[in-house]
Amino acid sequence: MSPANVTINDVARAAGVSKSLVSLTLNARPGVASETRERILRTARELGWTPHPGARGLSTRRAYALGLVLRREPRTIEVDPFFASFIAGVETVLAERGNVLVLTVVPDRAAEERAYERLVADKRVDGFLLTDLLAADDRIPLISRLGSYAVSLGEPPGGSPFPVITRDYDAGIDDLVQHLVRLGHRRIAHVSGDERMLHGLRRRERFELAAAAAGITPVVVTTDFSPEQGAEATKALLETEDRPTAIVYGNDPMAIAGMGVAHERGLDLPAELSITGLDGSHIGSFVYPSLTTLDNDPAGWGTAAATALLRLVEDGEPGDVALPPARLVVRASTAPPSAG
Repeated sequence: MSPANVTINDVARAAGVSKSLVSLTLNARPGVASETRERILRTARELGWTPHPGARGLSTRRAYALGLVLRREPRTIEVDPFFASFIAGVETVLAERGNVLVLTVVPDRAAEERAYERLVADKRVDGFLLTDLLAADDRIPLISRLGSYAVSLGEPPGGSPFPVITRDYDAGIDDLVQHLVRLGHRRIAHVSGDERMLHGLRRRERFELAAAAAGITPVVVTTDFSPEQGAEATKALLETEDRPTAIVYGNDPMAIAGMGVAHERGLDLPAELSITGLDGSHIGSFVYPSLTTLDNDPAGWGTAAATALLRLVEDGEPGDVALPPARLVVRASTAPPSAG
């Protein structure tokens, strides 16, 4: 092979590393172990690789950063452990590749659109991580129109030209409802999250299907996913004449808030009230009683999303990722209902 025809793909193959690591090394970017960097440089010299002026110019336009724009109340993010774990998973990937995360929290749709436009216009990010998909979500066409990249957590209703990260909750929700029914619960309530968000809506819909299959018509209370509204929903449910013997919450922070309300009212958990979450935050294993939930692995979401987006940005290789299904994790917060 003539040295003039050697590409970074050839260097990567000969050095036994990924194309992205070769790109980082040859462009003097951080994030590559010293031994790996030396091996790549030695291989490039042996093959006679020289940079193409045009390709080198293009490479300098990389921001080496991914964007995460969240349209949520800062308070909601503060108390929801999903985001901390998700960002930890993202950072694990970015730190290894010499990239950074640009996080922006916005109050409304107009501010959200401006944030995407500004980050792309200023070339501050190479692509975006999309969370909290909506039933009618304008962000995917917006990012396409801006000429940027994205990866979404969940499958958009109209499809997406970008990679999609999915996890199947259906079987886990079915198992959760069956678990409660086998324990003897018939009065089961669901405190759902913000149903403008696809994951909130789909969890509620699946829960109702599973309940109907078990011959149960549950009471459903809609919230915004915040612990505050989870607590208020719990108070309302416990004040009903025929109060539920089990409550399934749309996320673990609301379930933990519901536990606090039940404890305050002197209820014996789980004998007088079984409580479950739906998204497997680590803190649920440390509360009393420990929380029955679904195993969600937020850090795994972050790792998969960052990896897929960097693969698209660096190599032009789009690829969807199906994470392992969310499985039921039975802990101490569920038990047969007491008589009465």
